[in-house]
Amino acid sequence: MTENISANIDLFLSTIESRGRSKNTVTNYRVDLEQFREYLLRQDIPDVSEIDAQSVRVYLSNIIGYGIAKTSAARKLSAVRGFIKWLSSREILDYGVAAGLKGPKLPSSLPRALSCEDTEKLLVEGPEHGKHYQRDRLVLELLYGSGLRVSELIDLNWEDIETDQRIIRVIGKGSKERLVPFGKGVKKLLEDWRPIPPEGKRGPLFKSEKGAERLTVRTVHRLVQKAAMRIGIYGVSPHTLRHCFATHLLERGAPLRVVQELLGHESIAATQRYLSITAEQMKRSYLEYHPRAHEQ
Repeated sequence: MTENISANIDLFLSTIESRGRSKNTVTNYRVDLEQFREYLLRQDIPDVSEIDAQSVRVYLSNIIGYGIAKTSAARKLSAVRGFIKWLSSREILDYGVAAGLKGPKLPSSLPRALSCEDTEKLLVEGPEHGKHYQRDRLVLELLYGSGLRVSELIDLNWEDIETDQRIIRVIGKGSKERLVPFGKGVKKLLEDWRPIPPEGKRGPLFKSEKGAERLTVRTVHRLVQKAAMRIGIYGVSPHTLRHCFATHLLERGAPLRVVQELLGHESIAATQRYLSITAEQMKRSYLEYHPRAHEQ
């Protein structure tokens, strides 16, 4: 009955993909659910109709017991919970099977944001002067200047960009579209980057040189990390620049709702965490610079 589990996993993944879940999410869920399938078979559960709440709880306990990071365990449980709810909607399982299933408590960590000075230095001095200088400058500027996710960046096409209006049409999570502005500096970089002649130019903004149609996520991560390391900053990722985008806007008084729209957050709660970042940075700045901060 292995085919029964595998077939249902395939159908579930096809369903969520058709509903707009990203390719990365579907890929991760496939890995997680294949692991869950192997666990079920080891527990002599050959059919999805035999899954119960206890088997899922034991599975989660086993995952945490093996030392897997809590964030990974939470993602795996999310995949399993989604799968079970889908089975319930098809009346293969009872709706109560997924009830009360809780993942591990995740540590509350604030996203890291660079200072404006360090960010400026990264954008200007980070890219290596060589074959990919123009590309790397443009990648860094778009990640920070427009707050793009790395997946949104590599999916950009020339036809998504209104250079004169300085607007990008971004397809974000769940295939939701939003319009994001960019600065005059990015406009100049785009004009320099656009192949000649530009008339009728279509297709990927950033093409790969190694056979793939587009730049890969790994390539973007690598170029961002190398640029940061050149100016002596470590632990920087493409998402760091997105954090900087949001944090710096809020520090300068941008309305939370506007930042939410620019980031493409479905819930304003996802944007509100940046308020905690700015408050923390304000506290650090106060303690460091105010002459009365440490008076008894």
